[in-house]
Amino acid sequence: MNNKTVHQYLMAKPYASVSQPFGPEVDVYKVKDKMFATLSLSNMKAKSETDSHWWLNLKCDPDEAQALRDIFDAVIPGYHMNKRLWNTVILDGSIPQGEIERMIDNSFSLVVQKMRKAEQRAILLHLEKD
Repeated sequence: MNNKTVHQYLMAKPYASVSQPFGPEVDVYKVKDKMFATLSLSNMKAKSETDSHWWLNLKCDPDEAQALRDIFDAVIPGYHMNKRLWNTVILDGSIPQGEIERMIDNSFSLVVQKMRKAEQRAILLHLEKD
């Protein structure tokens, strides 16, 4: 997945919105005002501009977060996030699209699970329609 397909997948979630509260270089994706992802171009030093990759921060269960880091070289502890609860997925083409989508779905679900029951029901209704 590249940054455009990731953006489209994130925005297809019910009640998803995107803003840039940290500046124009970081897109923050929220569901009902609760962050579930960020997307930014890496600001780590690259050998050339073509070496830069997009970084996707996603919320994750702590045990799964560590397991994903062990499995994929392109999954690291969340950059500028709580490293126990967030992973950064480097969009370098090494992780299958289905796995990235699963991680996004999981992040979205973890955030929704922390909402009030009425908000959860409204979101789940939209998911069932899809």
